[in-house]
Amino acid sequence: MLSVSLTHIRTNWLGNTRNDLLAGMVVALALIPEAIAFSIIAGVDPKVGLYASFCIAIVISFVGGRSGMISAATGAMALVMVTLVKDHGLEYLLAATILTGALQFIAGTFKLGSLMRFVSRSVVTGFVNALAILIFMAQLPEFSGAGLNMYGMVVLGLAIIYILPRFTKIIPSPLICILVLTVLSIVMNMDLRTVGDMGELPDTLPIFLLPNIQLTLDTLLIIFPYSLTLAAVGLLESLMTATIVDDLTDTNSDKNRECRGQGIANIIAGFFGGMAGCAMIGQSVINIKSGGRGRLSTLFAGLFLLFLLMVLGDYVAQIPMAALVAVMIMVSIGTFSWGSLKNIRSHPKSSTLVMLVTVVIVVIVVFTHNLALGVLVGVLMSALFFARKVSQLLRIETQSSRDKKKQTYKVYGQVFFASADTFSAAFNFKEVVSHVTIDVSEAHFWDLSAVGALDKVVLKFRREGTKVELLGMNEASATLVDKLAIHDKPDALKLMLDH
Repeated sequence: MLSVSLTHIRTNWLGNTRNDLLAGMVVALALIPEAIAFSIIAGVDPKVGLYASFCIAIVISFVGGRSGMISAATGAMALVMVTLVKDHGLEYLLAATILTGALQFIAGTFKLGSLMRFVSRSVVTGFVNALAILIFMAQLPEFSGAGLNMYGMVVLGLAIIYILPRFTKIIPSPLICILVLTVLSIVMNMDLRTVGDMGELPDTLPIFLLPNIQLTLDTLLIIFPYSLTLAAVGLLESLMTATIVDDLTDTNSDKNRECRGQGIANIIAGFFGGMAGCAMIGQSVINIKSGGRGRLSTLFAGLFLLFLLMVLGDYVAQIPMAALVAVMIMVSIGTFSWGSLKNIRSHPKSSTLVMLVTVVIVVIVVFTHNLALGVLVGVLMSALFFARKVSQLLRIETQSSRDKKKQTYKVYGQVFFASADTFSAAFNFKEVVSHVTIDVSEAHFWDLSAVGALDKVVLKFRREGTKVELLGMNEASATLVDKLAIHDKPDALKLMLDH
């Protein structure tokens, strides 16, 4: 037992110490302006987003289901909070954050994270590409009204990020980029927007507090719709990010544990004055690209963020936004699945359409406060295309006896709502035969539509005076048919008309 525990610690915490610590530094620096920006979006003080990022990153490093993934305050969650904060204030937001965490923990307990297997690769690719586009678009306002110094510094930052690794990878190039551009900005006294210009950085530790609201049914009715939406958006983005990090690191994650972990992290964040958060694809990619793999990288990102705010706040405030813009452009380039463009010609048209629709909808609906809609539409399209494809595999062969008095229908494939009409249309009810055999040993009946189609076929033959025999039905199909079918019940024809 002790050896297993030590192996777990080495694998998840101490197997990549130097890279995890350095990657955590880069992530912490990049978290500050984003947390401030997301706080502004939600309409709360920057401290709320920064405290949330610190709390969530530290807690999720212990209880999350995906090592190396970064969770903190996010834009997707901030967009959902806008109306709640505007109409009811910060205290209701903190209560909603705690309830969000509770709902997420319940979702993980009931293993809803397993539903990720229904999200197709095309949807994941579309989601990734959309976020890459959105990350890039989010950097464009920084160039508005900026002079040549801004453009020059961003270009220099990108040059450092992409060229330095060719000579050395001892220190992550994004960290070198931030340090070099900060020193240049201070020494040359450049007139550039800095982190400090985005909002006041906190200089005290967060404290435990209970939301100052009345615990009544009316309060619950106010915060529950927001909490439910926050829980859904947070879990969806977290599970999608976990899937992406799985692919980047060629490792697996525990999706249900991640659901529970996100819930615990949000509950704690709410009690310490933070807003609800979730996994961040941009910061997670920064972590992975900077060499972070273990839980130590996530823990150190949160701890170093606190250190930056408490000890080095005056210096952090002087970091030029140009440095962080360069890092985020690197993230957008690294996040985008460039291979998906090459695969447009070779992949099935339905898969390509799902990917493109997901991209377009995610990009559009981010401005309507519902990032999850693009993924939901993509999943729905994938399901419809899959159902259509499976329905086309249904095949029915016919064979007549020598005297033409008997007819045998051999059914191959899946009979369900999408193929039920095809099943019904395959039988010739006008042909004069005395006996029909329907062999379903190579078929499966899945739902009420399938059973209804079988009822329709059997009863139509009987109405023409033809005897019908069913052969080879498997146990699962037989159980469903026995429970739902009406063709063997008294007054079956009347029952069918009633249905």
